[in-house]
Amino acid sequence: MPSPMRAAYRRLLGTALIGLVLGTGLPTLAQDSATGDAGAFLAARTAASNSDYLAAAAWFSRALMSDPGNTELLEGAVLSNIGLGEMEPAARMARELRDLGVESEVGYLALLIDAIRAEDYAAVIDLSAKGAKQGAVLDGLVTAWAEVGLGRMSEAAVIFDRLAKTKGTEAFGMFHKAIALASAGDFEGANAIFASGDAGALQMMRRAVLAHARILSQLERNGDALALLDQSFNKDPDPEIDDLRRRLSAGEPVPFNLVTDAKQGMAEVFYTLAMALGQEGDATHTLMYARGAQVLRPEQVETALLVASLLEEQKQHELAIEVNATVPADSSAFHIAEIGRAEATYSAGRKEAAIEVLQGLARSKPDMTIAHVALADAYRRDERFAEARKAYDVAIGLLGTPKRENWPLFFSRGICAERLNDFEASVADMREALRLNPEQPQVLNYLGYSYVDRGENLDEALGMIERAVAKEPSSGYIIDSLAWAYFRLGRYEDAVAPMEQASLLEPVDPIVTDHLGDVYWAVGRTREAEFQWHRALSYGPAEKDAARIRQKLEKGLDAVLESEGAKPLQPVEAQANP
Repeated sequence: MPSPMRAAYRRLLGTALIGLVLGTGLPTLAQDSATGDAGAFLAARTAASNSDYLAAAAWFSRALMSDPGNTELLEGAVLSNIGLGEMEPAARMARELRDLGVESEVGYLALLIDAIRAEDYAAVIDLSAKGAKQGAVLDGLVTAWAEVGLGRMSEAAVIFDRLAKTKGTEAFGMFHKAIALASAGDFEGANAIFASGDAGALQMMRRAVLAHARILSQLERNGDALALLDQSFNKDPDPEIDDLRRRLSAGEPVPFNLVTDAKQGMAEVFYTLAMALGQEGDATHTLMYARGAQVLRPEQVETALLVASLLEEQKQHELAIEVNATVPADSSAFHIAEIGRAEATYSAGRKEAAIEVLQGLARSKPDMTIAHVALADAYRRDERFAEARKAYDVAIGLLGTPKRENWPLFFSRGICAERLNDFEASVADMREALRLNPEQPQVLNYLGYSYVDRGENLDEALGMIERAVAKEPSSGYIIDSLAWAYFRLGRYEDAVAPMEQASLLEPVDPIVTDHLGDVYWAVGRTREAEFQWHRALSYGPAEKDAARIRQKLEKGLDAVLESEGAKPLQPVEAQANP
């Protein structure tokens, strides 16, 4: 899920969000809990600490066979099953916790989701009134939507308004009241909320903007809806927004379908809270709400993408693959899901399978630039530079007239060309990237360093790298390039300070450390040079680089340069070794 979207939701409540949403947090397992099957308990706790929900659920279940009344095991089992999206066993064990008289936040969450699934709105109201944290945002919103489900919109409005007037929850109350009114056909009332002077936070929420645009269309104000989209989003390709613009431009009355009933409204509550929690809460806490939204409205693509991204963040690659695969091919977000599925597959260690996913996406979406970019990036990451270059060719060919934001494509293709020893083509792409974005530090550094490494255009290269350093003064790699430019220009003393700074910023990088050794050697600090070369070897350099470092340790940098036919080091006054 793109981070700007989550950031917009997080800004709705600020840093106190977790306590406002539900309570103090999810359960943690005591280190010394005694169970009838200590091995199963330890395995469950280890799996839970690693967010391995599948293994945790299995081990908690086994441990409970020996100690069925252990509340810690029950809570762990509930949480693990919610993490898997398995709400029936989660609700069953949550009922056991309730029957044992245990107040459990995660148990409450499972029971609440179970009641919503059954559309038992009286039970939802009762549960939220007795919730683990009375007065929390979750309790208020689900109670209001339950009132909607019971046909009591006036009672619901009172609750929404109370949230809208409470510091920190204003946007939640306004947003959910607006979509509740729209779901009941009161588009005028919904529009009044979105158009009010207090709705500034809603204008940062993608879903709120799209909901407002559809409401305007239902009011026969397609022109205003288009103006809203233009004001809120740029013109970058976005299948969902592009389709909405097309329908509005054609004069079509676009239906309001964000939520159509109370159950969907409550699914939106869980989705909204998951998005708002974002980085304010840990990924497990956020996933609980996202899974709730997914169970309540399984066809909602945005929720599936959020769940998959959270699972991937927790390194649960197989579960992320499974969720991404649920997004249908006719969805406007299918390409996002496929790219996510490929990323998770790659992270799971199946690199070729990941590339096959992206190859299929590129075939199915031949006119979608991002599909070819994703494939090209995957080839480049796998060092299949010739194939990557061809994929970038296709992507660039789809651009039409390149824009400033397209510089990464030329930069990436230029890297492929350089790795394929086509330096002329690499320079052409790098210079095109700089034409589009003249002060882009990555491009300035890469082209400048490439020139330095080849011993060409050294003065221009130094100027490029100095501009890059000015843009990113804390980048160890760019400062390394500056020092290396000084080195190649024979300005060895000038190279020492920036190279030492680069080494501090990138302390375990083999190339930077190797360069520091070369600089020390060039100024006569040979023992320090040898120490840095030994360090560089310990950081796992590529075998070609490692072989060269070993040669330097065996016979010195001067002899290695001579054997390579390179220009010898210029003489400098040697400094005494410490």
